[in-house]
Amino acid sequence: MAEQPTNSWEKYQNTIEQFIQVISKNMNLYGVTPSIGRLYGVLYFAEEPMTLDDMREALEMSKTSMSTGVRALSDMKMVEPSFKKGVRKDLYKSEEDWYKSFTSLFGSRWRHHTETNIEEADEAIYELTKIKEQTTDAELIEKIEVDIDRLQYAQDYYRWLMRFIHVVESGEIFEFVPKIEQEKTNRNK
Repeated sequence: MAEQPTNSWEKYQNTIEQFIQVISKNMNLYGVTPSIGRLYGVLYFAEEPMTLDDMREALEMSKTSMSTGVRALSDMKMVEPSFKKGVRKDLYKSEEDWYKSFTSLFGSRWRHHTETNIEEADEAIYELTKIKEQTTDAELIEKIEVDIDRLQYAQDYYRWLMRFIHVVESGEIFEFVPKIEQEKTNRNK
């Protein structure tokens, strides 16, 4: 006996919704809230670009929340404005190149934190050096010298990490770890 069409559509919707939930949870790795992750998932599976009203209706959230979410996703280069003749409202669509989104998001997030860590290590070395110059305590001087070596090691690591971030941001990473290309069926029509 053939399955009822409405039952198939319901199963389809449930399957897509489950995957959107996975996207939502995993976006936390990139500092993205689950609601913004859900918004991205809805846009990713949308057949057409969506307005803020469309998004609000699909996610049952406020228009303000949708606007904030779209702005955050846009800043991360995961959503982009779209145009459709005859539509006066702003339209948005997801960036479907996840490799591009990852390199942009990874680079900006890691660059900020790594630069901060380098600055903090510089500051700690500066302060420890001042303390070392002002003390006569041999044990403290020895401890400071060991800790300055540790901080310089940390700086070397952060400088290496900045080089790695550059390799990701520039796309050079794909020379070492190539993208997996699949034949696009109904995408990017």
